[in-house]
Amino acid sequence: MMKLASTEQMRECDRLAMEVYGISGLVLMENAGRAVVEVLERRFGAQVGREIAIFAGPGNNGGDALVIARYLYQRGAKPWVLLLVKPDKLKGDAAANLRLLRELPVALEVVASAQDLSALAQRVMAAHLVVDGIFGTGLSRMVSGRFRAAIELINDFAGPVVAVDTPSGLDSDRGVALGAAVRAHCTVSLALAKPGLVTLPGRKWAGDVEVVDIGIPQEVYSKLDLQWRLLEPADLAAWLPQRKEDSHKGNFGHLLLLAGSAGKTGAALLAAYGALRSGVGLVSACVPQPLAPILAGALWELMIEPLPTSCAVASVADLSVIEAALAGKRAMVLGPGLGTALETAELVQVLYREQRLPMVLDADALNVMAWETTGSYLLAQPSASAGARILTPHPGEMARLLGITSRQVQENRGPLAIELAARAGVFVVLKGAETIIASPTGELAVNPTGNPGMAVGGMGDVLAGLIGGLLCQGLAPWPAACLGVYVHGLAGDILARNSGINFGFTASELARTLPAAFAQLQIKKEK
Repeated sequence: MMKLASTEQMRECDRLAMEVYGISGLVLMENAGRAVVEVLERRFGAQVGREIAIFAGPGNNGGDALVIARYLYQRGAKPWVLLLVKPDKLKGDAAANLRLLRELPVALEVVASAQDLSALAQRVMAAHLVVDGIFGTGLSRMVSGRFRAAIELINDFAGPVVAVDTPSGLDSDRGVALGAAVRAHCTVSLALAKPGLVTLPGRKWAGDVEVVDIGIPQEVYSKLDLQWRLLEPADLAAWLPQRKEDSHKGNFGHLLLLAGSAGKTGAALLAAYGALRSGVGLVSACVPQPLAPILAGALWELMIEPLPTSCAVASVADLSVIEAALAGKRAMVLGPGLGTALETAELVQVLYREQRLPMVLDADALNVMAWETTGSYLLAQPSASAGARILTPHPGEMARLLGITSRQVQENRGPLAIELAARAGVFVVLKGAETIIASPTGELAVNPTGNPGMAVGGMGDVLAGLIGGLLCQGLAPWPAACLGVYVHGLAGDILARNSGINFGFTASELARTLPAAFAQLQIKKEK
């Protein structure tokens, strides 16, 4: 999987390369500038005779931009540098590269104010291509003054824009704009990709992301705690459950659903449908007795365990029946359409704390858990003997679990998922565009599949059943969650591609498409 590095990790990466391996900053900057030019030419063709506007900022990103200008000149282009800082303010390697550039007949304008920039706007608009080298990673303050004016001018440019390392103005860890950010056609990420480039909203500014080698030894990366990843099909294919020719249903596990209540039987059915399409051997559902005929008639492959004391919702009074039904099962899915009645809440809390089987908690199970919060974290902790817990909240449910707002969740998806997973000792699947998966030990994965057409009721129920079904087939919680999320989104992408539009399909249609998504991964594995 593609490794993702935070700002602090990239600083440590540079430090180790220079101090431990003796690679100078000048060499790294030279490699970075040359690599960006190679990407630029591969994507947009040779730039011989064409004017390219290069915005250079005050730090190392500006130094990279100066190297880019030099290489473009050597290859026959007409680079034009807009230096957004006084030359005597540049330090270290960036200053050294300014001295080198000044030995060449390369046009350079010092932009000391927004007014200076305004006078150059017409020439910028006439350029063939723009390179953004204003700010790199690590920007934490709001953008203002001539820097903001430069970003806005770049965004008015109609031609291609290439960002160096990170679009200027973008928080490279969180993917949010700090007042204003460059909208790039392509971002050339140096050494490692950054989380903010591959997650929304940052992905909208980054455009296509290419990661380039700048000469940092692989040994440096092994010294860093790089636990953030972008899910990629070649890696996920290795986790696909395998089937021998003489397999039978008993080889692939038996899943128990505790789902559904009066008026919400559809959620239970969709979770069952997602599980059955995962390849699990058997699926049973515990439902209130009056609902049993509805589910039995709607999905023939689903086995029903009626809860005799329940009327419209599952109750803690049914605990003994549920525990008996858990015999022989490999995993449990808890929550889709379950309701939040007090007797149901008590049942959920007991199962969450004590049940030895691995468990996926979704929807109403999460809302019940949100009632038991203290400070910002889950109060209810599983017992030492309890199985793994995978929580699958959408942003609103995550906000309730943490006692914050949905907006706060969306602005800090990765860090909050990691923090909740570590504090509560659970795996977290934070749903939404670029679903985040976090483990109790600090691993984080970003999912690139899925599309807006999946913003419709029932999709989360299918995902919960899918992950539960993968657990039953012997996958550990981390691969089950990662593979389930990726295949779920891939099925949505297949539907959007086949229909030619990214809306109008349903959760049940997506469930039916899961085998096709698995097949795409299987092809990757065979190759």
